[in-house]
Amino acid sequence: MAEELKPAGPNTVGARPGVEPRPAGTPKAVGIAWALLGLNTLGSAGAQTVVPLPRSLIQMATMGALVAAFALALALNLRLRIRPSAFVFLLTLLLVPSLISSVQLEVGFGALFRCTRLALFVGTLWLLSRWWDGSLTFVRYHIRMYFAVLVLVAVGLVVAPGTAMPEYYGGRLVGALWPLTPPQIGQYAAVVIGLTVLLLLGRRTTGAGAAMLIVPSLVLLAMTHTRTATLGLLIGLALAIGSLILTSAAARRFFAWAVVCAAVAAVVFSSALRAWFLRGQSQENFANLTGRAKVWDALLDAPRTTGEKVFGTGLGDKSFDGLPIDNSWLAVYDEQGLIGVTIVAAMITVLGGVALLRPPSLPRACAIFLISYCALSSYTEVGLGDASAYLLHLALAASLLAAPAAAAPLPTAEITRRRIPRWARR
Repeated sequence: MAEELKPAGPNTVGARPGVEPRPAGTPKAVGIAWALLGLNTLGSAGAQTVVPLPRSLIQMATMGALVAAFALALALNLRLRIRPSAFVFLLTLLLVPSLISSVQLEVGFGALFRCTRLALFVGTLWLLSRWWDGSLTFVRYHIRMYFAVLVLVAVGLVVAPGTAMPEYYGGRLVGALWPLTPPQIGQYAAVVIGLTVLLLLGRRTTGAGAAMLIVPSLVLLAMTHTRTATLGLLIGLALAIGSLILTSAAARRFFAWAVVCAAVAAVVFSSALRAWFLRGQSQENFANLTGRAKVWDALLDAPRTTGEKVFGTGLGDKSFDGLPIDNSWLAVYDEQGLIGVTIVAAMITVLGGVALLRPPSLPRACAIFLISYCALSSYTEVGLGDASAYLLHLALAASLLAAPAAAAPLPTAEITRRRIPRWARR
């Protein structure tokens, strides 16, 4: 059995030592479309910024980014060539209960706007699926996109530290230049760290390049005090690296050192880690998940008609009685009903099942990290039922699990038959 991961295949362009080559035929504009999708998922509500930005202006920017992403993807794929994808197909099916519940206008005209946004998001994924071939191209797009957001957060911290770590968030890091909440920043940092670590283990990047991404992202993650992102990063990386243990000596060494360091840290820094994890909360407040459990109980106890149970009440702002739901499964149940919950569960199950059936490889490990991170975060975060960063993470996992396109047969040179004179035949 091979001790190291296999290098990239020959069907690549722009190959350099230590850098994952870009597959032939993938336009650079595809990365721009992917970044525009990420911009759309940043949202328009969050912390107060140094320069107050009207929410309508932010919504115009995010929605304009989605329209631009769809237009760019359509321009790159005018022949509408798509790759079969069970994930995007199930995401398309999710539009059905979303539209059926939203046309009732129980949550206002905003529900139809969110349906349109979700439809454009899914349509852009279909158009970009043409370039999903199981390579690490979209992983690099993903890392660059979210690290750029983290750089924006760091600049805001330097420019206005008081605004970036406000008291109303308990001194946790927020976006001072763009309204980003601590869970959002923690999510982006965790995804950048996890994917970069896996690229380093697979020798697809250099140690210096990986350190430039991992170290500042770790600092920002610690400043957000986001427990969900931290646990998702640790458990997701453990599962992803575990899938590489049989085929990568580097993964085995990293896993062994990580276990030793975690054991030492648990003993030496136990009190500091416990204080960081509790964030100054009481045991009762921590047991109630910072009040989330009360909202969940009220949502489940609320009277609903049969139609609301089956199809939901329509795409809203992921809140109940003015309080955030902070649970993807309950948010989907509230907005898209039992049908929506079934479809979302099928998306996670299909991606996880395909990842388990794939042979060990670096793209498979990255997909396992993303799937496990999204599945764990869904307990205290929302986003699996609407256009969000979590759906973009899962779309990246689907691109990593896509089977490579079959190579076209090489054209055979036509043999020209020369006429032989009759006398020569004799």
